[in-house]
Amino acid sequence: MATSRWTAAAEAQPVSLRRRGLVLERAILDSALEQLSTVGWNGLTMEGVAAGAQTGKAAVYRRWPSKEDLVADALKAGLPDLADAPDRGSIREDLYELCRRMRGAMYSRPGFALRSVLHECDKGVAERFHAVILRQVIEPSNRLFREVVSRGIERGDVRPDATSDLVFDVIPGLMMYRSKVCGSEWPDEEITEVVDRIMVPLLRPVPTPAAD
Repeated sequence: MATSRWTAAAEAQPVSLRRRGLVLERAILDSALEQLSTVGWNGLTMEGVAAGAQTGKAAVYRRWPSKEDLVADALKAGLPDLADAPDRGSIREDLYELCRRMRGAMYSRPGFALRSVLHECDKGVAERFHAVILRQVIEPSNRLFREVVSRGIERGDVRPDATSDLVFDVIPGLMMYRSKVCGSEWPDEEITEVVDRIMVPLLRPVPTPAAD
């Protein structure tokens, strides 16, 4: 009987869900991204992040003294890698595939979180995230566009002087504008139109005039 009572008491004890170290930090960062992608920058609170991570507010503040510090680390940890530049044999197909990858990144949970920061923060706060955005979004996408265009130049389907920074800003700039201002979610047909009507004509080699 004593054994039976001991067993019942042991089974009644709640299982501890307390996490520590890197496991807890990962849970807090994930919770911050979830908050950003659902309630946005203005709605995110340290209390809400703590609740989502199933921990106490003090555990969050011990690691990140401010909301800005927490969000900066959450974006660093969560933003997806665009991987290598596509190589499908033509500038048109490479640009199309790269745009699809960028769309996937923009509409991932970290992508939604990043856009909430860009759209809602005032200039002073946004400066806090400039380095993160530059290092993990702007520079990688610019590098991939350069690889795609350089490969096109080698194949001969891109003009040799199509290496201006303005050229590489066209697609990211359009995607941000149409997403933020027009509410576009970049369906495949819109990507096709941008590639076929803007980028391919912009990059196409200029025909050599026929000799008299």
